[in-house]
Amino acid sequence: MNLLPLTIAEAAPAAAPGGSPLQFPIMMVILFAIMYFMMIRPQKRREKARKEMIASVKTGSRVLLTSGIMGEIVNVKESTLMVRIAENTKVEVVRAAISQVLEKGETPTEIEPAK
Repeated sequence: MNLLPLTIAEAAPAAAPGGSPLQFPIMMVILFAIMYFMMIRPQKRREKARKEMIASVKTGSRVLLTSGIMGEIVNVKESTLMVRIAENTKVEVVRAAISQVLEKGETPTEIEPAK
């Protein structure tokens, strides 16, 4: 005896959604707002602070490069910097390679990993 047709016949029809037709778009707007305030806005704020730090670099500043090398800025050019990393050793780096600007005697802090 085949019971499959009986179980299909006894199944209740699916209930129609009882929510408002605007429920889905409202939920999407709320989700986007949460993502904006939790992810996009803080990232823009960090990027703005980083650009200000890079723009304020001047000759004589101690810097930590993204490669982990520390040095003193000897010459500031439009898009690059000359950094002295040891006696008689200078390297030319792009401005974006600066990770931190250090004060006299300051040790570098841990860099927060990208989120």
